[in-house]
Order: sequence, then structure tokens, then C-alpha cells
Amino acid sequence: MAEEHTSILLFLNQDNRTSTISWDALKSWIAGLDTLAPVLWGLCLLFLSIGCWIIYSRNNKSKAQILDAPGFPPVEPLKNFDWETAEPVKIRPFKPKYHLTMALEKLNPSELILMDKTYRDRLALRKSLLGEQHDIVVAVNNDSDPRVREAVWELYTFLLGTYLPGRYPTMFKLHHQTRRLENLVTGEMWPVVPADTDPTILPLETLVKIVDEDFLFLLPEEQNQKDDKKKEPKYILEAYSTCFPSGFNPRKKLGLLLANIHGPVPHYREKLERSMDKFFAKVEVGKYVRRVNWTVTTNAELFAAFGGTHAAVDEELEKIQPGELDVDQTILRCERQTLHRLPKSKALVFAFHTYVYPIQSIKDEGLGEELARAIDGLKEGSAPRMHIYKRGAVWGEAVKAFLRS
Repeated sequence: MAEEHTSILLFLNQDNRTSTISWDALKSWIAGLDTLAPVLWGLCLLFLSIGCWIIYSRNNKSKAQILDAPGFPPVEPLKNFDWETAEPVKIRPFKPKYHLTMALEKLNPSELILMDKTYRDRLALRKSLLGEQHDIVVAVNNDSDPRVREAVWELYTFLLGTYLPGRYPTMFKLHHQTRRLENLVTGEMWPVVPADTDPTILPLETLVKIVDEDFLFLLPEEQNQKDDKKKEPKYILEAYSTCFPSGFNPRKKLGLLLANIHGPVPHYREKLERSMDKFFAKVEVGKYVRRVNWTVTTNAELFAAFGGTHAAVDEELEKIQPGELDVDQTILRCERQTLHRLPKSKALVFAFHTYVYPIQSIKDEGLGEELARAIDGLKEGSAPRMHIYKRGAVWGEAVKAFLRS
């Protein structure tokens, strides 16, 4: 009986012959496994630890590339973005009838600032304007107001330390140890965190040199009386960096309430003032919105702080006759406007990017008749005086004739 257990059937070999292994050998093999088990478990733990470390290192490296920004939404990176081939966004907001509304849409916070192939040239223009028109391009209402300083530096540090290197890593690189942002397009380096002695206007000047976007900072008027605290606060323009104003001098708007800023806009007081004040007071942190507008101008200059794009109702205007239009200087001018509230200072940031499209390109796209109808629609919607305000009485007939030719 003992001999019957000295070997056992284990498998069939390739010749279909029975192969056996001794029971003692099998026990030795099993005992060997018991000895190897701790080693195998150790190897498994080692490989698991290595894997975890790789994942951690990658995540840690990603975090190190940007500064933490408490209260701000996360930024989705465009890892392979090529700004040199990116076309400017095409905005075609004109409609058959013009209605004066806020027309707000939700905005993905990661799309706060857009980049395209005009970046380098537009940046050069902004820098030249900063030198030539400094007091119009950047301004602070009260540099001694700590609320204003906090708001401006809050946005500045978020943009340079988090948003730009996080969203566009092919264009911007954060040097974490020195807290400086490198512009990989221009080669310039900029501090991310302010020094105690830095004036509030400094980050506004720097923003002009880094991004092709205009920023206006609004803070609620200070309420001193108890009764005022029951009312929704109204907002005041306290600081800005604005290179491409469309028909207004931003310096003259500094320190004004929202309603007074829009004073020249026809129908604003009866149609938008109340809803705008209410909306601005209730914008929540983390909620980003956008809107677009449009006009036609017969001057292709982006800097238009001294007029030429707007007119008063009682202003005498000289019409451009059909056939006399300077097509090369006539453009569709659009603004992509955004609004959001800063999480710490609670200031509102109104920003806009100006896009210009030659009127010839609108015609080439086959949208000539559509724009021509929209020009007529300026005086047919809910704000008929907008036709005069946008100087449609000057260029309207000539532009329509060209678009329909």
C-alpha cells in the first residue's frame, strides 16, 4: 500500500504518455512555495509602490507647474496648443432685429482667455499703446483703497501663477521656486506675487504686456448707513487695463457707477439698468458668463478711445454715399465679453477681447445679405436709437450697398 502513494499522476506529455512526480518531490515543491511566498509578496508590494510613486510624481509635477488657487475653478490644459496656427474665433452675432438685452451665456472657466495667431502682433500693439497712451490705457481710482489693491493682485496672481501656465503650457511656464512666469513666446519673465511696495497700477501695466485681453475691476459702493445695507449694492469702476476701448475714453468712466458708465447708451436706463444692477450684485463666485456684441466701423484702428464708433441722437452726421466706402478700412468689430467674481476680494472682473473682421471677408463668407438686414434691424428692434448710436446713419447705406453688390 505504501508504494501506491510514492508517485502520483500529474499530466500527459506531448507523446500522450503519462508523466508522474514523486509525492516527496511534490511536497518539497510546495514547501518551496511557502518559502518563496514572502519574497513574492515583497516583489508585489515593491511594484505596487513603484507604480504609486510614478503616479504621485506625475501628479505632483503637474501641480508644481502652477500655483494653487483656492476658490478658483480648476483649469483644463491645452497641452498641444499651437498659437501660431490657431485662427481667431469667428463671431457673427448680428440678427435681423436688434434687441437690447444682456444675452448672457454660461462660460467654461477654462475658456476665460482665448489665444490665436494674432497674439504676438497684438501684444506689440498693446505695449506701444501703453507707452503712448498710458493714462488712458491703465488707471486706478484710489491706490490707497486696500479693496482695489487686493482685487487687482488677486486676478493678476491667478492669471500668471495658475491660469496661463495651466491652460497654455506651450506658451507660458511657471518657475515655481522663483515665483516668476516665463512667456515662451516673447522670452520675458514676470513676477507672480507682488512686493509690499508695488503700486496697484503695476500689475495692470503687466497684464497689458502679457495677454490680449482688457480688464475692468468693479467693486460695490461703500455703504455707510444702515438703510443702505438692505439695498443691493451698486458697482463702481475702480481700476482697469484697457487697450482697445470702442468709442469711449475709459479714464472718464473711472469711479462711475455702472448706470453712469452706460449713460450714453440709448434705452439703457429703461431696459437694462435695473436688471444689470441686480445681476451684478448676485453673481456668485465660480459662475462665469459671457456675451458678444457687434458694430461696423469705417476705421480699422483697434484703439478707439476718442470716438468714431458712436454718435449722439442730436449730432449732425455726414453720410457716406454708396460707392464711396473705403472697403479696406471698414470692419465688423465684435467684443467677446466675460464676467466673473473673484473668490477672495469678491470684486467683479469684466473683461473683453476685441475681434475685427474686414467687411470684405463677411461678404466672401456669403453673409452679406444677412449683415445688411441686421443693419436695417438696428432701428427695428427694441432699441431703435441704437442705429444712430452705432453711427449706422453714417455708414449704413454705403455698407449695405457694398454687401449686396
